[in-house]
Amino acid sequence: MKAIFKKFIAPITPATFGLFLVASTASASADNKMCPIMIEDEVDIEEFVEFSGKKVYLCCEKCVDMWEKRAKYFIKSSPELLPQFKGMEKELELDKVELLPQKFCPIYKGHIITPDSPTIEVKGKKVYFWNKTAIRRWNRNSGGSLKKALAAGVLPQFAENKKVAGKANPVKKAK
Repeated sequence: MKAIFKKFIAPITPATFGLFLVASTASASADNKMCPIMIEDEVDIEEFVEFSGKKVYLCCEKCVDMWEKRAKYFIKSSPELLPQFKGMEKELELDKVELLPQKFCPIYKGHIITPDSPTIEVKGKKVYFWNKTAIRRWNRNSGGSLKKALAAGVLPQFAENKKVAGKANPVKKAK
């Protein structure tokens, strides 16, 4: 028993115990485990914002900047990734936030776009992109890019878009 104490318990000092508590508290309080903007990326607990009294963890500084410009848009677009806001829809006035039908960049398919995202016109329709690099990649093979994006279901503004659950925003049809 003394050997176990010396090997495992005695080395625990107040400082190491404090570090353990800080680390476990930080990870336990992260209601969202995946970035709500680059949805395939895990969060970095050092990249977070406070919004309406809740902590939102993001994956990088770019996502922090984007969140600060359009927080409510991301909450409404991906509520499943942000459980800390469940039940706050009225308080946050999410009914006033208009979502685009297109949810994801057609090149970086795990990146959510917003009305502020760069666009180009494709076959008479506006297509949103994550950034200008994505547009350059699209333009290298626009026909192939369009075909891949339609097959992935990320361009709901086109009739030939494959219907894939979760790949488009739920939007109200115009009357």
